[in-house]
Amino acid sequence: MTFDSVTNASVHDLVSLNSKNTHIKVHGSQRIRFRNIRISAPEDSPNTDGIKIGNSYRIGISRSIIQTGDDCVAILSGSRQIHVTNVFCGPGHGISIGSLGGHAYPEYDVEGIYVRNSVFKGSDNGVRIKTYSRDSKPLTASNIVYEDIHMIDVKNPIIIDQQYCPSSQCNKEGSSSNVQISDVTFRNIWGTSSTKEAVTLKCSKTKPCKNIKMENIKLPYNGPKGPATTVCFNVIGNSIGSHIPPSCL
Repeated sequence: MTFDSVTNASVHDLVSLNSKNTHIKVHGSQRIRFRNIRISAPEDSPNTDGIKIGNSYRIGISRSIIQTGDDCVAILSGSRQIHVTNVFCGPGHGISIGSLGGHAYPEYDVEGIYVRNSVFKGSDNGVRIKTYSRDSKPLTASNIVYEDIHMIDVKNPIIIDQQYCPSSQCNKEGSSSNVQISDVTFRNIWGTSSTKEAVTLKCSKTKPCKNIKMENIKLPYNGPKGPATTVCFNVIGNSIGSHIPPSCL
């Protein structure tokens, strides 16, 4: 199902089952509201994104259940003022911004992304920002807020990955991504991580992440490898409140 160059629409009480690829695509559109959407595909089904958004403005997703083999929500280049609230995600690859910077087609900045009051259960990722690791385009991803989010046995609950490389051709060490990530807030995120590395902030060596704020994060890991950890590379920011695992900012 594709919404291409659509303006002022409301989509609600819709069920999409076992799509062969992305369930809902939104491109070049503005002011669309998705409400009470149910999306379902097997956990091992490739490329079955729930809702994929690109080059669009003021898209809202609320009160929905998304269970897929890929991203529950994928927010691509040119997305601005995207609001996701009261969404259940899992299984799937979480709610992802990107990947950014590594595509042959023109790409544009991402700004104003808000994910609130949502639940992730058994997903590979929770809230994720990913950019290609090298030779990427000079883009920005900014003004992003994740708050009041419950993680239940999520593999990577919080992750910024500027070393993203789906092939073996990239040098993942010492990422030189040209995508500038800035003004990102993670607030009131709690639950459980199913892996030891509960918080991962791997930013670009040439364009470090700026103004990253961490507030009241509680993501313990109770597995055999010891307590949860935080990994940070090339991050400028601060943390307040209580933190499990301990913050690296």
